[in-house]
Amino acid sequence: MTASSGKKVIVLDTSAFVAGFDPFSVSEIQYTVPMVEMEFLGKHVARMRFKTAIESGKLEIMEPDEAFIEKVKASASILGDFSFLSETDIRVLALALQLRTRGLNPLIATDDYSIQNVAKHLGIEFAPLATFGIRRLLRWIRYCPACRRKYPADYESKTCEVCGTKLKRKPAKQHKNKEETLNELHGKKCCLFSDSRKAKYGHIVESC
Repeated sequence: MTASSGKKVIVLDTSAFVAGFDPFSVSEIQYTVPMVEMEFLGKHVARMRFKTAIESGKLEIMEPDEAFIEKVKASASILGDFSFLSETDIRVLALALQLRTRGLNPLIATDDYSIQNVAKHLGIEFAPLATFGIRRLLRWIRYCPACRRKYPADYESKTCEVCGTKLKRKPAKQHKNKEETLNELHGKKCCLFSDSRKAKYGHIVESC
């Protein structure tokens, strides 16, 4: 059984629970990592939803192997997303990657653009919950907003070596044809929530 033909499962990051995703609204088995719970500080409803899903057996907690964590870190460094991912984010991606090697077809539910970008690079499906999500793979350029010096995506320091200003990032320019541009301008919203927030999650997940 290949990953593309395997059983679909949903991997949840912190933003899924914060955005109001209900684990009981879909039939698919759901997974997340232990560190997700640590990011619920002050978010009591999200924590309660998380606990209830675990106790009912709807949500499984799994820690990914170190080999998959390293693969995610390597991919994130190439793209320039490494500095923008938390340890929890990295483990969510690593878990999805590990599940795929077990013959499953993971879909990450997340509004985090860096998670989406690395997932796209790794060939893992994702679905945003309350945003449009990224439409293409982004390769970043880091730059100094003060002296305009540019740095490669995998540059490790967070400050400019010339003037010491905190670096920012922007997507590298890509040449797009007319059809791609129109698709980005007029593409439909793809997310786990409909605009009315009343559609069944399962239907929308499949459409994504």
